[in-house]
Amino acid sequence: MTFSEANSVRDLIRDRLVEASSGWMFTAGPALPRKDTDVLIKPLLRDALLRLNPMLAAEPHRADEVIYELRALTLAAGSVGLVRANEDFRRWLLGEHSRPFGPERRHQTVRLVDFEDLSRNTYVLSTEVTFRVGPVERRFDLVLWVNGIPMVVGEAKTATRPGVSWLDGAVQIHEGYEGDVPDFFVPNAFSFATDGRDLRYGAVRAPDESWFPWRSEGCDGPLDSVGRAACELLSPTTLLDIVKHFTVYGTDGRHQKIKVISRQPQYRAGNKIVDRVLAGRPRKGLIWHFQGSGKSLLMLFTAQKLRNHPWLGSPTVLIVVDRIDLDTQITSTFNASDVPNVETATSGAELRDWLGSGQRKIIITTVFKFADADPELSDRDDIVCLVDEAHRTQEGDLGDRMRASLPHAFFFGMTGTPINRTDRNTFRNFGAQEDPGRYLDRYPQSESIADDATLPIHFEPRGTEFTLDPEEIDREFDRLAGTLNEEETKLLTKRTVRMERLFKSSERIRLVCADVVRHFTEHVAAKGFKAQVVVYDKETCGLYKAELDRLIGEDASAVVISKGQGTPGSVQPHLRSKLEEERLLDRFRDPDDPLQIIIVTAKLLTGFDAPILQTMYLDKVMKDHTLLQAICRTNRPYTLGDQEKTHGTVVDYIGVFRHLDRALQFDEAKMQETLTSIRALAAELPAALNACLAFFPGVDRNVEGHDGLVEAQRRLSDLTVRDLFGLEYVRLQRLWEALSPDPELAPYRDDYTWLTQVYQSVKPRDTTGRRVWRRLGAQTRALIDQHLHVDAIRDDLETLVLDAAVAEAMEGAPEQHIDRVQASIGARLRLRAGNPRFASIGERLEALRREYENGQITSLLCLKRLLDLAREIVTLERTIDNDEAGKEALTALFERVHQDRSAPERVGRIVWEIDDIVRSVRWENWQRTGLGDRRVRQALRGVLLKYNLHRDDELFEKAYDYIRQYY
Repeated sequence: MTFSEANSVRDLIRDRLVEASSGWMFTAGPALPRKDTDVLIKPLLRDALLRLNPMLAAEPHRADEVIYELRALTLAAGSVGLVRANEDFRRWLLGEHSRPFGPERRHQTVRLVDFEDLSRNTYVLSTEVTFRVGPVERRFDLVLWVNGIPMVVGEAKTATRPGVSWLDGAVQIHEGYEGDVPDFFVPNAFSFATDGRDLRYGAVRAPDESWFPWRSEGCDGPLDSVGRAACELLSPTTLLDIVKHFTVYGTDGRHQKIKVISRQPQYRAGNKIVDRVLAGRPRKGLIWHFQGSGKSLLMLFTAQKLRNHPWLGSPTVLIVVDRIDLDTQITSTFNASDVPNVETATSGAELRDWLGSGQRKIIITTVFKFADADPELSDRDDIVCLVDEAHRTQEGDLGDRMRASLPHAFFFGMTGTPINRTDRNTFRNFGAQEDPGRYLDRYPQSESIADDATLPIHFEPRGTEFTLDPEEIDREFDRLAGTLNEEETKLLTKRTVRMERLFKSSERIRLVCADVVRHFTEHVAAKGFKAQVVVYDKETCGLYKAELDRLIGEDASAVVISKGQGTPGSVQPHLRSKLEEERLLDRFRDPDDPLQIIIVTAKLLTGFDAPILQTMYLDKVMKDHTLLQAICRTNRPYTLGDQEKTHGTVVDYIGVFRHLDRALQFDEAKMQETLTSIRALAAELPAALNACLAFFPGVDRNVEGHDGLVEAQRRLSDLTVRDLFGLEYVRLQRLWEALSPDPELAPYRDDYTWLTQVYQSVKPRDTTGRRVWRRLGAQTRALIDQHLHVDAIRDDLETLVLDAAVAEAMEGAPEQHIDRVQASIGARLRLRAGNPRFASIGERLEALRREYENGQITSLLCLKRLLDLAREIVTLERTIDNDEAGKEALTALFERVHQDRSAPERVGRIVWEIDDIVRSVRWENWQRTGLGDRRVRQALRGVLLKYNLHRDDELFEKAYDYIRQYY
């Protein structure tokens, strides 16, 4: 009845891959025909070389020569670096090497793998594979071999042990295996790690924050989801597709060689585009991926596959950007990669020549170069246009000219902020009627945050001493703006004299800058991050620069504005050439450079990628997609030493919240915090145990291994059922720990152990601190799916957090959530039964239920009031629980585990010392940093050592787990 790491996770992946009939055959590591010092399985590779290269059949010893070269290449990791050696090996895999094996010693291509007819390859999956280099020996949980080449290494972690996650496996591979035995990873396509909840994969030398999730929907619990995800990601079709088309090598900002592989959404969308081109119709499609989720790389991978596909005959791929110049993130991405035949059209004439002469390349151009295009530049039907920011200029006259000049081309629009208006409609221009919702692929904000592709964004509003009178601005601006487009609105803004006077008030600028410096010093610079200030116009940039210079010195900030007519003389000194601006922005991205703040008004609000940018100080009116694009400059993940960027921050001096719901299509009723924490009340043990077991009718609890665990998780596949189980289990757990040790618990111990393992296997695992079950781990997903973190800040204002759960909730209708929220609040109130401070909330909940059932209020208003009640419960619970909850949990733990040698007063002293020392070394969100983790662990070990309890590893892990949850 034990669910171990091997039988519940590793063997699940092994069995699912073998059972999927995709070609994988299992051979245990010790049974492979290889030595522990061999990277390659030579007999399998030799057979493949003879099978795939007819010129070797007559002289089989030539195959041994190739194997000798490949073996020498695996040894090169120590001299040229692992990434460089990995790139060289991939060239062999792609058939880019030839040898004089033909008649008269003519060079012929050597093929190691057949990418077209996958049935001609051999696929072997092994567990417990040992590899040794000198005295260093490492053993891998899973290795996947293609023709005897180890293309994938996997690490499986237990699904039932708290405190262990996929991250442990990723770190083990990245910081351990790749450094200790790099030879084995020279042929590596990617590695993966899983804990039975998440499956994540990464390229060689990729840090853990660059390991991406691969998810599968519609599954019977987390373990089943991981099994299906493994079958999808590790199928020969997907694996070899990633190797050939969805992998690139380039250089990072420090000019170091890196390997980049696609995320799942990029892989999915790229293949949908290629499939549509192969099908020939419809000849357009809209790709709607949230801002910051990697559209530049999506276009790069897609262009690479379109160019290399054997059935498409090297089509021309146009990468169309909407900036006047070509200094874009997409251009930089293509230029930094190793994709061949990429050209940049520097003029309209050059673009016309290339298209007119039938050049078959990847051509990067701007939409503006179609301004003077001939009525028809090319009538070819194998031109594929990948259009960046498909909601902007591509929808106006320039977009019409582009389509008219390429009448038979494919047009795929990429956007993070589609517009659905009469005058500018992304769905009409790029969305095909055949596609559900008129988009070919969508990757919403909720998924990008949950996948760690982007970060949540915190909004900090400022009080009336900063914010301009919202009613006055709305009357002045909205009345005049009406339904004007973006460019017309900019002109109107410049002519609104009243607004300009308010924005440029010297007293207000001094006040805002003083607050910027204080906030930046305390919350941004202290962690090594940087910031952006967005102001009214170019002249205001200069005013802010002068005041910031007075407060923090000239070197700390810089103005970045565009050239053009109307640039005031006061800011002319801040104008730079393109090269000078690039150097300035490189300085901004450098954590060691003293430049910490950039001041802008229009530049760098789209297409600017600087992950070190953590905070935006917003003092400019923006709306709709412009607002969303701007604030998303802060949502890129970034790690600096022990400091991990957990969120982006927007400090709002203008009252942008009035427009945020329009930009994001959110409803104000859903922008409320609904965090819950679970704390069980005493109940009869048999009743509590039976309430938990009732979730698993017909499940044989004596079945071990992944079969038994999958069957249990299948009963919890519905999220509402899983949440209810979580509530019931936590009640049972608290009761069990309160009673333990007690001889009367013995008859129930096996069932309780089984329930605990199942519970741990479905509880969301927190590796980044963003999605947690509070307290003992069970927070109802009904509220998580709609929660908005609201934390008190200065001036009694609130920080509004736009995170994955909020974004996901906003995508549904209110009535979809009412029952779940109402049930969850009711469960919370039952846990507080008898407490008069919660009685009035229960009365109001019942009154609200009657109003909604009688049709007296709308579903939207009902949900808003329910969320208000949930927030009120949380606030009250925090007041009651926070001070003592940590001590209570630790006290119960020490009384239960060490009752035989720990008298009550001794337990009290231990808990008091742990509480005191942990509070002295921790800080807010310490759990999300490596430094915080180490300091708290050291503090805890110090106390346990003092009381001679340091040898009890189980006690240490449980105590540390409680500290992470309560402190």
